[in-house]
Amino acid sequence: MLLTGCNAYPSYGASKGVTSQGQDTFKLWSGMMTTGIIIGGAVGLVILYAIFRYRRRSDAIPRQFNENFWLEILYTGIPIVIVGVLFYFTVLTENNVDATVPVGATTSAGKPVVDVNVTAFQWGWIFNYPHQGIGVAGEGLAGPGNHGPQMVVPTGSTIQITLTSNDVIHGFYLRDFNFSRYALPGVTNYFDFNVTHTGTYNGQCTQICGLYHSEMLFTVKAVTPAQFQAWVSSEKAKGVHLIRFGTPSTSKAPAGTSNQPSIPNPPKA
Repeated sequence: MLLTGCNAYPSYGASKGVTSQGQDTFKLWSGMMTTGIIIGGAVGLVILYAIFRYRRRSDAIPRQFNENFWLEILYTGIPIVIVGVLFYFTVLTENNVDATVPVGATTSAGKPVVDVNVTAFQWGWIFNYPHQGIGVAGEGLAGPGNHGPQMVVPTGSTIQITLTSNDVIHGFYLRDFNFSRYALPGVTNYFDFNVTHTGTYNGQCTQICGLYHSEMLFTVKAVTPAQFQAWVSSEKAKGVHLIRFGTPSTSKAPAGTSNQPSIPNPPKA
């Protein structure tokens, strides 16, 4: 009766994920936590049984024995099977999360891939949409909801991120996506995500990157495909272009940018 009231995947305080990749990660987390609780409970019961069943009752020396072949096979084989199953699902989940499609490809549903070039810098973010010819930049707490610049993406489409850093090591993290990835200077990381629910999701840098690390925030706003196209058209109408870096940043965004979610007519390198 108690089990019928439980979810198939208890959250244990984690986000259930708003992307297909994040949902896979959540299921792995939930499954491992459930497995750990079951194993921990079973071990605890065995310990309690041994404490009460074999507690000292007299000064007589108990019967001595040195081995039990089948018991040894059991307590060696069961952990190996458990670790093997967890390893299998871990590899499966990692492959699903790390899988990417070619830029410009279409999904199985025929929807185009939306590619976004994300550049991290001290202490802000640039989100360029090369196929749309527009960019979003900002630093610190400015931006929608005082949470930094905002990346707008459509739901139901594959979003491919090209992640780089302009100066030091940063961390691209979104709790509701169950996802984190390094932004490394001189290294380009690629990853895809498919947002399943509209909404605005908070992100942040997770690697200590300098004085204003705690204010290196951003948001991802997931909208319907029609709303995304309307947003792109609106940005183009305002004269927004791709944002380019000239030299590595030190303590602020490139010259000519501001703490706004969209930067019209930025200077080119």
